Amino acid sequence: MLPVADLDRALRHYAQLGFRVAAYDADYGFASWAGLELHLVVTPDHDPARTAARVFLHVPDADAVGRAWADVPQTGAPEVKPWGMREGWHIDQDGNLLRFGSRLPSAE
Repeated sequence: MLPVADLDRALRHYAQLGFRVAAYDADYGFASWAGLELHLVVTPDHDPARTAARVFLHVPDADAVGRAWADVPQTGAPEVKPWGMREGWHIDQDGNLLRFGSRLPSAE
């Protein structure tokens, strides 16, 4: 579950990334995309510097995700990593880090 300060704002943000979003109630919502689902929970004492979460999204094509999210602030383009992955990143408005990556063809 990703902690958020404002559920409506978080749902709008994830919709901008291409997720299908829905609120369960005033404090809990969902962001679904490409077969995965993130749970967003309002956390009153959330401090992005102290309580933010990190997730890794294993995707078929990191470059396609990077292109889709390129115009959204706080998104880093995928780069080749020494462990055989091509990885990018995004930090949402609550400080939660979404890393996304795919295996390099030579690493399969």
